Amino acid sequence: MTAASGQRPLPTGSPVTEQPDEEDVRALFGQSIAVFASLVGPSHLVETANPAFFATIGAHRARTGVPLVELVPELEGQGFLVLLDEVYRTGRSHTGRDVRVLLDAGTHTREAFFDFTYEPRRDTGGGVVGIRVIGVETTQVKHAQRLTAEHRALLEQIARQAPLTEVLDGMARCIENLAPQEVLVSVLLADPDGAHLRHGAGPGLPDFYNQAIDGIATGEGVGSCGTAAHRREPVVVSDIATDPFWDDFRDLAGRAGLAACWSTPILARDGSLLGTFAMYHRVPRAPEDSDLALARVFAGTAALAIERHHNEQARRDAETRAAKAHAELAKAMDAERELRAEAELRATAAAELAARMRAAAAATATVPHPEHCQLGGTEGCAAPAELKVADAWGDAAWGCHDHAEEALLNVRSAFIANEELGGLAAYINRSPSARRTTPAPDA
Repeated sequence: MTAASGQRPLPTGSPVTEQPDEEDVRALFGQSIAVFASLVGPSHLVETANPAFFATIGAHRARTGVPLVELVPELEGQGFLVLLDEVYRTGRSHTGRDVRVLLDAGTHTREAFFDFTYEPRRDTGGGVVGIRVIGVETTQVKHAQRLTAEHRALLEQIARQAPLTEVLDGMARCIENLAPQEVLVSVLLADPDGAHLRHGAGPGLPDFYNQAIDGIATGEGVGSCGTAAHRREPVVVSDIATDPFWDDFRDLAGRAGLAACWSTPILARDGSLLGTFAMYHRVPRAPEDSDLALARVFAGTAALAIERHHNEQARRDAETRAAKAHAELAKAMDAERELRAEAELRATAAAELAARMRAAAAATATVPHPEHCQLGGTEGCAAPAELKVADAWGDAAWGCHDHAEEALLNVRSAFIANEELGGLAAYINRSPSARRTTPAPDA
């Protein structure tokens, strides 16, 4: 940088004279978890920094005597160097809260957040000779706040009975988006017998992988998830390439670009298996305490969602069975009403026939064998009287074939053949056109 840019270069050959407390500041932040760096000149040369600073930017870049932009080139374009230039030029401090920064590059890029202050360093004459950078990383707090908000949203989804697939998929995406390091989430659901695991969610995993593990058995040594489901306890595989649990799935994991898998069983309140919650990584990695805590929290959330789903499904099934039983009962009641109505019609018909039988019996007293049917009712019947029917009370009447058969169906009657017309044999051997399918009459 030159003086034309508005910044003050260090005078050639002039030693840097710092405020008396500079060594104390360095000592204060030497072993602190707070980030500290002391920068010199308009190029912001890193003169000294504490271990927390180098841990933040990456231990492989732990060196001094180079400009900050050379040490951490990814800061270019993120606004931090512009702010340093402004503080160096104006001599006014700058403070930032929860400021987002992307560190490193490529697959190792990570998102971090900081509270920081840029303070000008002055010589004895009051001139700005450098900048102190003091900051505290708030990434975990920021992520915790985000996760808390997302977790609350998931609980609200569960409370309003959103579809299980929607809740599990949203949970997986939440973790994948907010985790400080790349992670891929899978949720598998246990069959009712607990013998197999079915796909529940895995938005970040390849489709072929989700399809391949859909239906895997639960058992010792069946990958991370099958083993966790069998043991009912978390199973951590830090390196899929060497772990014997993955012998049968190593090629599949390789094609999916997976190198580590930590699986936590999802258990109901009574201890029964509901499924598994797995976190995959593309590089071999062992979990930290925060990773295990995250898995426990969201495995518990998944358990709540799955149990609520099972309870709701059981309620719907019970309602369906109740509705079916109600429909069957209504059908049976309708049939009973129809049978009762039919029985009442038969009773009415039987009563009418009985009345006709009594009337015919009275007429038979004067005319033993009438010429025409006596069982035709009020409309009468002109058919020949061929058969004699008697009821249980001894009343007898003559009728044609059709009306005699009607009497036999509706009144407990006795059949009396007419000897003059051939008797019972003539009735049995009558022409087909005169026959009707009826129970055999009492002889």
